[in-house]
Amino acid sequence: MIRRYSRMEMTQLWSREHSYSLWLKVELLALEGMEAIGKIPPGTTEFVRAAAVINVERIAVLEAQIHHEAIAFLTSISEQVGIEGRFIHYGMTSSDMLDTALAVQTCQAIDLLLAGIGNLTETLRQRAEEHRRTLCLARTHGRGAEPTTFGLKLAGFFAEFRRSAHRLAEARREMAVCKLAGAVGTYATIDPRVENFVAAALSLTPETVATQAVARDRHASVMNGLAILAGAVERLAIELRHLQRQEVEEVAEGFSVTQKGSSAMPHKRNPIFCENLTGLARLIRASAMPVLENIALWHERDMSHSSVERVALPDAFILCDFALARLTGIMHGLEVRPQKMRANLDAMRGLFASQRVLLALIDTGLSREQAYAMVQHAAARAQDQGIAFREAALLEPGLASRISVKEIDAATDPASYLVNVDFIFERVFASL
Repeated sequence: MIRRYSRMEMTQLWSREHSYSLWLKVELLALEGMEAIGKIPPGTTEFVRAAAVINVERIAVLEAQIHHEAIAFLTSISEQVGIEGRFIHYGMTSSDMLDTALAVQTCQAIDLLLAGIGNLTETLRQRAEEHRRTLCLARTHGRGAEPTTFGLKLAGFFAEFRRSAHRLAEARREMAVCKLAGAVGTYATIDPRVENFVAAALSLTPETVATQAVARDRHASVMNGLAILAGAVERLAIELRHLQRQEVEEVAEGFSVTQKGSSAMPHKRNPIFCENLTGLARLIRASAMPVLENIALWHERDMSHSSVERVALPDAFILCDFALARLTGIMHGLEVRPQKMRANLDAMRGLFASQRVLLALIDTGLSREQAYAMVQHAAARAQDQGIAFREAALLEPGLASRISVKEIDAATDPASYLVNVDFIFERVFASL
């Protein structure tokens, strides 16, 4: 991933240096496991550990000659170790090393994302509490609906990101598998006790039934979790973008004193960071399909998945990490405008009360169809004539005779719509 959308810690996790260090760790643990069961001479592991160094440049030179990265890596290590190197990779196939290391690497990356989601959800919780009772207009189909609160909006996003965290934690559990079962997973050349040893040392579980490789439905589960997380990021980013439109202006991204919004129009203050998140979410989701297609490998394994995973997994994780950090920053610095929210709500002139009035009419004994027609007509009058819904309702024949002015006034009071907000907040945040 380009540096512009990368953060150091996640990028380093997916570097060749870190990958090779995990490959070496798996090989050393395999040696240690073989020592433990008396398969190789005592002291082999410590000798190799003391002599082996990751040399990225040498591996690259060897790969250019051999055209096999795993063998280039193993050759580089063997060159440093000498005769003791004959026990490195003993009875193993490349995927034993690669897939086990990739499981560790992916779990490390998920842990970093879970920390990022934690930072974001804590920010959302704080801002939701801050605006628990900040009235605003809810919109469906882009049109004014009924009153809600800005805090309640944010509580919904909080809950969604918590679900993403749970989803990724489950995907991590599925991904945390070790595979040291030999060329086609039969343990014909390596003792299962070695796999158990390595798995325990790396906090992994042995693959249930392996072929030459770990089954790729596990990797697809991780990528689906990232794609859904990207959807959550985009949904919040789009909400914030809509709320920053010129005719809405209920929130605004933070805007520094040196920042400029447009090369042509100095007055512009654009939601560029939220727009950026929408674009990044597209890239993350685009990585999901190739990883899903990796599931259907030929027989015990082919190599079609390798090129996909070299690109899709690092890019998706790096972008998710960046997006979470950016969104957390946006939410920290978000300018919320309660007065504009109230002005937009008041601009409805009480039309948001249509359902409340509908239900009040039904309670008097009218059929739903009769009541709906009556309220719809009153609402149309209010819109056509530019008058308040309260006034239009009182002009509607039969309506005022069935419900009182006091009931209409109660229905058109925005504060009356907040009666169960605390109940919802308790349900969302009670487990924290």
